[in-house]
Amino acid sequence: MVEHSAEPDYDPTVVAIHNRLFFRIFQIGNILHRQASTQLKISTVQWAILGALASPRMKDGMTVNELAEHLVVSRQNLDGVLTRLERDQYVTRVADQVDRRTRRVKMTEEGWKFWNALQPSIYEFYDQAISDFRFDDKVAFVHFLNKLQASLRAVKLP
Repeated sequence: MVEHSAEPDYDPTVVAIHNRLFFRIFQIGNILHRQASTQLKISTVQWAILGALASPRMKDGMTVNELAEHLVVSRQNLDGVLTRLERDQYVTRVADQVDRRTRRVKMTEEGWKFWNALQPSIYEFYDQAISDFRFDDKVAFVHFLNKLQASLRAVKLP
């Protein structure tokens, strides 16, 4: 007979909803990746990189570290995608004006053309994906995602 150690009492209803919530987040990420690749012909990481670099605040580009931190990805994962975007001539890595050892990632003219041509499809993608949400639902959803993101960053297991 196998002995079981004393375990804390977990509310099965709470455990079930937590499991469902995080599994749905996992599934949604995978569906987003598949649909972006299929419908937009771009990976979600490429989309996120180009979107970050297209921000008016980033006219001077971003360092690789800033980009990795902003996207919450490792430098190693980012490097391969940046290499592909460079090969396609959508981005370039240039020396920083202040610290020549630091590389800044900037969108190229070809990258801007690609990004601007992609905008109508991205708009339609968003519009179809979230068409069942009212404006207030969208605002609330962003609020709850922000709360979850902050809570996830604060997780510290013993």
